[in-house]
Amino acid sequence: MVKAKNDQLQGTLAMLALKSLEFGPMHGWGITLHIEGISSQVLRVEEGSLYPALHRMEQQGWITSEWGLSENNRRARYYRLTALGKRQLAAEEKSWRETTSAVDLVMSYAPAKG
Repeated sequence: MVKAKNDQLQGTLAMLALKSLEFGPMHGWGITLHIEGISSQVLRVEEGSLYPALHRMEQQGWITSEWGLSENNRRARYYRLTALGKRQLAAEEKSWRETTSAVDLVMSYAPAKG
């Protein structure tokens, strides 16, 4: 059975969130809007997936958070990438590029016709 796009996104959500935070602190909704906007609405981020992922990343020391005011004057938790998170992002990006390159090789393979 083929996985839905949301299932595929689940495995890359941490990497996408870390990449979003590379550009500066964001609250959860901001991370969601960033990922969805940059991907032309192809990648959809569910709150039920994002916030547990952010919590796990904070426990692992990849991000930190603090309370602040959002653009519309509401309290929001802002997340910031740590030095450890930057190293993790680099490792995940490298792995992602290797994996997508390998998948591309398999998908574009055509045996020589003889």
